[in-house]
Amino acid sequence: MINNVSPIREGLFSVDWQQDFREALKSLSDLENYFEESFPQIPYSVFIPRPYAFKIKNAGIDSPLGRQFLPAVEEHRPEGLIDPISDELFSKGKGIIHRYKNRILFTPTEVCPIQCRYCFRKNELLQNNDVFKNNLEVAVNYATFHPQVEEVILTGGDPLILANHKIEEILAAFSKVKTVKMIRFHTRTPVILPNRIDEELIDILKHFSQKLSILSLVIHTNHLSEWTPEFLLGLQKLRSTGLNLLSQSVLLKGVNDNWFDLKILFSSLVSNGVTPYYLHHPDPTKGAMHFMISREEGKSIYKKLKEESSGFLLPHYVIEQPNGAGKVLALKD
Repeated sequence: MINNVSPIREGLFSVDWQQDFREALKSLSDLENYFEESFPQIPYSVFIPRPYAFKIKNAGIDSPLGRQFLPAVEEHRPEGLIDPISDELFSKGKGIIHRYKNRILFTPTEVCPIQCRYCFRKNELLQNNDVFKNNLEVAVNYATFHPQVEEVILTGGDPLILANHKIEEILAAFSKVKTVKMIRFHTRTPVILPNRIDEELIDILKHFSQKLSILSLVIHTNHLSEWTPEFLLGLQKLRSTGLNLLSQSVLLKGVNDNWFDLKILFSSLVSNGVTPYYLHHPDPTKGAMHFMISREEGKSIYKKLKEESSGFLLPHYVIEQPNGAGKVLALKD
């Protein structure tokens, strides 16, 4: 038993999502006590909310859940890139990354609701990189003086881990920029901490979905086994806001590298009002190369998925080009 935690029932999300966040497993010893297993020392942080740790424990450490979130000795492998999509090359400082002409990334936080072992930013975040040292006022001024910027993409970290008042502040600030018509969240929080989708957040999102041309929320999920009844309830709430609900997934060796699991995931997303948007080929990230599959393997999986699925269920299968040149369809040679 881990000391200094509230007496919540194991496996259940508390009413207060911040309590679940505070009481997360944050160290190797926490993990070993909870899972009653030995894990390798790794040079990266660990963080798993206890209700989600319960779900992983039930699934097994070698399950798609365990492989995504539990430390592996392969994280010591030296190959791979520190910054595989060249964030630093396109950084404008203060949390602003301007890679594409008509949109910017803004990283309002470096914090996530869980530590994914395959994260393409795991090295940058470990190094406390200046790329992510954000300043909202500077970012709003940047968007103001770059009128070609039509969309602001909130990433990180995970923007939904912020307090409601901070999310409202960010949305209000960017919505005042006349040329910014769209704001997009990229988040894993609804899956990992579904109790985060509280009524105050829903009211904020509903307000700004009416104020902006398009307010989008891209939910990161890789496998149907990640889902909980609480997540599905959160999706119902999010659908009520008028948000443009999308998904993104990463094709990961040993997790979802087969067409059948992907078909179930994407059809379930559509059934719950979420449009599959991106299936990412894994980035060549240092400490995450054990999740890598070849491009030929990825093409084969996607082609089979395409044969077995209706077209509206299919996300774009994309790969990041070298040196931060952006995404292209992975099926192209």
